[in-house]
Amino acid sequence: MQEVLSKTDDSKAPLRGQEFYELRLYDSKSAGMPVYCVREAHAEWSDVDGQIMWDKEQVQSFVTHQEAEERYAARRLALAELGFIYSDMDLF
Repeated sequence: MQEVLSKTDDSKAPLRGQEFYELRLYDSKSAGMPVYCVREAHAEWSDVDGQIMWDKEQVQSFVTHQEAEERYAARRLALAELGFIYSDMDLF
């Protein structure tokens, strides 16, 4: 599962001044054993580069899928409380 969260759902809003968060839940392996990861990355417009730049990537690994789903939901709620209430997954 992967989604990008933002503070606006206006597709015509200029990128300058906007921020985004990507949340992703995915399967991986550690020492040959399955693990479940939650990745969170932040992005915002860079005037220097003239494009959206990703930073502040955090990845957490969990033994069970249930733990990863709970962490994903907690991070999504925390971001919503910061105003990131629009998801690209809601568009489909």
